[in-house]
Amino acid sequence: MINYNGTISKTPPTLSINNRAFKYGDGLFETIKVIDSNVIFLEDHYFRLMASMRMLRMKIDMQFTLEFFEQEILKTAAANNLSNARIRFTINRKDGGLYLPSTNNTHFLVEANPLSVSLKKNYEIDLFKDYYVYSGILSTLKTNNKVLNVVGSIYADENGLDNCVLLNEKKQVVEALNANIFLVKGKHIVTPPLSEGCLKGVFRKNLLELISKDDTLTIEEKVISPFELQKTDEIFLTNAIVGIQPVSKYRKKEFTSEIAFYLRDKMNL
Repeated sequence: MINYNGTISKTPPTLSINNRAFKYGDGLFETIKVIDSNVIFLEDHYFRLMASMRMLRMKIDMQFTLEFFEQEILKTAAANNLSNARIRFTINRKDGGLYLPSTNNTHFLVEANPLSVSLKKNYEIDLFKDYYVYSGILSTLKTNNKVLNVVGSIYADENGLDNCVLLNEKKQVVEALNANIFLVKGKHIVTPPLSEGCLKGVFRKNLLELISKDDTLTIEEKVISPFELQKTDEIFLTNAIVGIQPVSKYRKKEFTSEIAFYLRDKMNL
């Protein structure tokens, strides 16, 4: 069951050849976890989406309140008989125009799938260096422009990897293909700042807040060289669905996961 502009239907909507998300990637999306019919990090997902729409100069309808956002998510999950769900909430500008749109009004589409979350014990990563993330503010948005992530995922699959680390044009660490990245040395944790081009992750935001209040750990947002990946004690990846995924191996270096599991317990998700 699909929710298209508030209407639940078994039949997916027919997109025209002028659909702007299809033609120009002119869209945004949120990937959201629902547990026991509760939307996890509801406000953070909503306000990130609203801020992103404003940046892309999309019109925000008066009805598009926090309560409406939550209602449409839960309505879609319920229509699919799911109390635990992985939700994709997509916004795209309505048809019309070339690069210059003929309107800034939007459509929304909500999809619900069964939530399946499992940590991998052996999780290997490497660098993806064929293409780079641009270290600009647009890279921090969750837009439909994800061809780099698609090609990187194919590269990871071809090389028997679980994920890849993306670099920016300055050859500095940005993030993983589908997650933010954190490095641990002793009790000190570092992650790339948003200025490097990493996604403004909802889980990242909440984890930074949690670590900053933890008396046993320190946190720093700093530029990270790829060479630091082999010098650290732990690496872990974060996103809104999996939470925290420890990395066990990068090239010839194997890692511990003590801090990653400590933080997983603290986040209680």
